[in-house]
Amino acid sequence: AVPGSTVELGCSARGDPAPQVQWHKEHGDLPWGRHEVDREHTLRLYAVTPADAGAYVCTAQSQLGTAAATTVLHV
Repeated sequence: AVPGSTVELGCSARGDPAPQVQWHKEHGDLPWGRHEVDREHTLRLYAVTPADAGAYVCTAQSQLGTAAATTVLHV
């Protein structure tokens, strides 16, 4: 990603019952005041900086189990 740009990271999770979906950064916190997660579980990072680079994990959890996927952001 280019510094200062907006990045979208998608996460698709379906099930019955519908799973709870959460995003976190593997080593650190999501950028304070510069991120949001929409209803489709897409994580948006605004005005990215080199400090935002790293692995981001999407975790889907329901009473039937847990699944996780990781993506790496390079800035």
